[in-house]
Amino acid sequence: MENVLQSLIVENDKKILLLVMDGLGGLPLTSDGLTELETAKTPALDELAKNAECGLHIPIDYGIAPGSAPGHLALFGYNPFDYPIGRGVVAAMGIGFPMKAGDVAARLNFASRDDAGNITDRRAGRIPTEQCAKLCEVLGKVNIPGVEVLVRPVKDYRACVVFRGRDLSDHVADTDTQKTGVPPLDPEPTSEKGNKTAEAAKEFVKQALALLKDHHPANAVLMRGFAELPHIPLMKDRFKLKAAAVAVYPDYKGVSRLVGMDVIEDVPDLEAQIATLNRIWKDHNFFFVHHKYTDSKGEDGDFQAKVAEIEKVDKVIPRLLALKPDVIIVTGDHSTPAKMKAHSSHPIPFLIRAECIRPDGLTRFGERDCGKGSWGIVPTTKLIQLALAYSDKVLKFGA
Repeated sequence: MENVLQSLIVENDKKILLLVMDGLGGLPLTSDGLTELETAKTPALDELAKNAECGLHIPIDYGIAPGSAPGHLALFGYNPFDYPIGRGVVAAMGIGFPMKAGDVAARLNFASRDDAGNITDRRAGRIPTEQCAKLCEVLGKVNIPGVEVLVRPVKDYRACVVFRGRDLSDHVADTDTQKTGVPPLDPEPTSEKGNKTAEAAKEFVKQALALLKDHHPANAVLMRGFAELPHIPLMKDRFKLKAAAVAVYPDYKGVSRLVGMDVIEDVPDLEAQIATLNRIWKDHNFFFVHHKYTDSKGEDGDFQAKVAEIEKVDKVIPRLLALKPDVIIVTGDHSTPAKMKAHSSHPIPFLIRAECIRPDGLTRFGERDCGKGSWGIVPTTKLIQLALAYSDKVLKFGA
């Protein structure tokens, strides 16, 4: 089917806007309550839903909570099972790190640990990026014979570590248990290929703990997503789209770079994102706009703060519509209910508006309303197919 679709795609100037509120889906705090999205006052999104087709989508499969990278890959039309990418590559690409063939990258969290070695905060109190950068300089003192170690800041408590040398492999398990009150795991090989990298990672952790012992709250490191540079077909080749990414957080710039989007730098907030869209609108025909903080507040377990982030995005919807996109999709990459403080497998609401659609006539943009929409529950990868079709970029199949 993928090859058939690709053979039917044609180029035109019609513009597609994909607005992603990270971790948009949620849960009510009580059985008779509302989700964060249903609680939020969203007059612009509600009005948009009245004249849109709506539904729910699933990035991976039923019951499987997606990570951010596979969730976004699916939104860009790539089956995450066909193009697995580790978080380390996403982090490295997000900051424009020049990875080479054979490099192994891992996402690094600065974290807090107690005297017993147990993790007390997986994000080190969300230290600022400036402090993260200084700590990366401290870790630059790590010395492992035969393996070059490069540590670079990403944002807030996040960093990226790249292991460079001969015979390295990404067959290494995470050290982050994603729990507090327990010690980190040792970086263990998942096959014989990973033996050398796992040993280098263990030595890195040992030296890092010694270097960070007086740097509370960031006195520990956690590593996730050991990964080598993958080969992914570009959006311009696969969908004939000239795509641009307007994102604040580096990780989402990284996924965008992997599929060949033009990544716009120095876009610090929503206001700058809108200004950037106006500036580049004539130069592209696919625009990915990303808002991170719905996810961050969900992971913090702060229900009302997540509501406020959704309302913040709602206020800029009229300015996005003023650009007159031919197709607009509003959705998330996964659900992050504040009740769970984590990504979940719950389907994510979406709306798609274009000139040639059958509006559902819903009065609210929310999980349960979208569940009544015309699309029901669909795989996430189908959203870009709809966008292509509704922007007249797909020819008829057959005679």
